[in-house]
Amino acid sequence: MLPALLIANRGEIACRVIRTARRLGIRTVAVYSDADAQSLHVREADMAVRIGPAPARESYLNVAAILAAAKESGATAIHPGYGFLSENADFARAVTATGLVWVGAPPHAIEAMGLKDAAKRCMAEAGVPVTPGYAGEDQSEARLAEAAAQVGYPVLIKAVAGGGGKGMRRVDTAADFAQALVSCRREASAAFGNDKVLIEKYVANPRHIEVQVFGDTHGNVVHLFERDCSLQRRHQKVIEEAPAPGMDAATREALCAAAVRAARAVDYVGAGTIEFIADGSEGLRADRIWFMEMNTRLQVEHPVTEAITGVDLVEWQLRVAAGEALPKTQDQLSIDGWAMEARLYAEDPARGFLPVTGRLERFALPRAIRPSRYLDPQTGAPVELDFPGTVRIETGVEQGDAISPHYDPMIAKLVCHAPDRRAAALGLSKVCWDSVIWPLRTNATLLGSLLVLPEFMAGDVDTGFIARHIDYAAADVTPPQWLLDTVAQRLVGGGAGHIAPGFRLNAHAVSTVRFSAGAEVFEGDRQARVSYDQAHYPQLARDGDYLWATLQGTTWRFGPERHDASGGASTGSGAVLAPMPGKVVAVAVEAGQSVVAGQALLTLEAMKMEHVLTAPFDGTVEELTVTVGAQVQVEALLARVVAA
Repeated sequence: MLPALLIANRGEIACRVIRTARRLGIRTVAVYSDADAQSLHVREADMAVRIGPAPARESYLNVAAILAAAKESGATAIHPGYGFLSENADFARAVTATGLVWVGAPPHAIEAMGLKDAAKRCMAEAGVPVTPGYAGEDQSEARLAEAAAQVGYPVLIKAVAGGGGKGMRRVDTAADFAQALVSCRREASAAFGNDKVLIEKYVANPRHIEVQVFGDTHGNVVHLFERDCSLQRRHQKVIEEAPAPGMDAATREALCAAAVRAARAVDYVGAGTIEFIADGSEGLRADRIWFMEMNTRLQVEHPVTEAITGVDLVEWQLRVAAGEALPKTQDQLSIDGWAMEARLYAEDPARGFLPVTGRLERFALPRAIRPSRYLDPQTGAPVELDFPGTVRIETGVEQGDAISPHYDPMIAKLVCHAPDRRAAALGLSKVCWDSVIWPLRTNATLLGSLLVLPEFMAGDVDTGFIARHIDYAAADVTPPQWLLDTVAQRLVGGGAGHIAPGFRLNAHAVSTVRFSAGAEVFEGDRQARVSYDQAHYPQLARDGDYLWATLQGTTWRFGPERHDASGGASTGSGAVLAPMPGKVVAVAVEAGQSVVAGQALLTLEAMKMEHVLTAPFDGTVEELTVTVGAQVQVEALLARVVAA
C-alpha cells in the first residue's frame, strides 16, 4: 500500500479521500490556498502545505506548487480528486516523472477522451453506440450546416473541448444555424481556448445515464452498474441516483457491456465514468442509448454507486495505483437497494440561483432519520415517514466555517440508501428539509420538494424535469401563519407579565406578538392552537431572546422587533439590511437625498455577483451606515429610508 498520499484538491472530496486513506493506514497530506488555511480538509489531514493565494490558478491549478508540496511533505503518491487538475494529462505525466505514484487515469486515456470528437470516433471503432452526428475535421460553416441538415433538426452544436453546458447550443431550424454557430464558437474559445465544434442530433426527452467502470494494470475491467443523473439545472447535475429508474436487466446488460468496451478501447486504468444520453420518450431501450463522453476521474456522485455495491471506490483507486488487481470480479458485484444523492449548494433559488457566501453561523446536517412526519409540499397533509435505510453526509465544512467566493459553493452531498426507490427519495427529502443552515440561503427546500413530486416518484425524469417544475420548487419561502403562531407561543410566556424584553404586543389585539426575522416583521398569535401535525414538523431551538425555526429546508432566526432611537420600528419600515455577507461596491445616494420606491441605493457584491439594494418606498435617505469597500455581515444595517 502507498505510504503517504497528497490530495491535490480541497473541500469535501479531500475529506472523502482522507477518510479512506486513514482507514488503510496511509499518511495524508492536504494542500491549501490562503482562503482555505482554516478549512476542514486541512484540519483532517496528518499534514498540510500552503500552495498559494486564493485564486485557483495560483494554487490548486499550480502544478509546480503542488509538486513542491509533495516533495516537502514526503508524499509518495498524489490523488487529484475531481475538478482542478484531475483530468490534466500533463499534470499526470509531471507527477510520474518525479517518481510519485499517480492515483488517476493514465495520461493516454485522459487525452483520448479529452476531446469529444476524437472520443466519439474512438468509441464508434470500438462498437460503442454513438449519437448520430458529425465530428469531422472540416470546420467550415458550409460543412457544418450540411451535416446539421443531414442529421435533421433540431440539432446540438457542441464544443469538442466543452463541459458544463458551455459552448453548446440547440438549433431548431436551418435559419438559426449560422448565428448559433458563431455564438457557440465564441463561448468555446473563451472558455476552453478551442473553438472547434461537433454536430449531434438533439435527443427528445433526454436522460443522462452513466456507467461506473474500473480497470487495473493486470488487464481487468469491470463495471459497477449505472447511475441516472437526469435531474440537472443549466446542465449541472443536482440529484443523482443508482440504479436508473425503468432500467430492465437486458438494457442494463447491453449498456454496461458497451461501457466496458469503451474502457478497454483506451486501455483504461482506475475509476472512470462512461456517460450516455438516452431517448426516454419510449422508456429505456438499448437501441436508443448513445455514448456522450467519458470522465477519466472519480465523479462527484460516486457515493450512490458505493452504496448499492458496498464498494469503497477510493480504496480501489489506491489499491490499483499501488499495482494490485481489482478486489472483485464482475460476477462478485451486484446491486443492493437504491441510493440517491442531492447536491446542497449555497445559492438563492428565489433570486435566479445566485451563489451566496459567508459564515455558516448555524450548520447542522442530519446523520440519521427517526420515525417522523413531514408536510406534503403540494397538499400540506402530514405524511408518515419511517425511514428504513442509512444516511451519508459528504462535506468539507463545519459550523463556523465560511463558504468562500473563490470556489464552487457546494456545501455538502446528502446521500440516502434504502431498500427501494420510494424510501430513498422520501428519506433524502427529509434530510434536505431537516438541514439547518443560517444565514446563507441554500437550495435545500428545492431539493426536498423535487424529490417528493409525484412525477419524480413515478420515475418520470429527464434533463428538463427541473425546468418544468422550477416555478413551484424554487419559490421564495415565507413562514406560514401557523409557524408564526408557534414561534409567538415560544417567544412569549403564558401571560402578559411574562413577555420577554424587546417583544411588542399590538394595542388592539393583546394576544398578537410582533417579532422580526431579518428585514421582515411578523405577527403571531400567542394564544392560537396549533395542530399536532403542524407543530410536529418544524425544528425549533431557543437561543436567548431568539428562536431558530427550520421548516422544510429553510431556517429563520426570529427575535425582538428592532427599534430606532425614537422608539419607532426600523425593521420592515425603511431599514435596508444586508441580505447576505458581502462587500459594498457602490453607493448611489447620499444622506438627505430624496428617493422613490425601487431606486438603487447601493450595490453589494457576494460570490462575484452583484446585488442591488433599493428603496422600499418613496422617501428620504435618513441614514447611510456604510461606504464603498465596506465588508458587511448578514442583516447589517446599511441604510434607512423615512417615508416622504
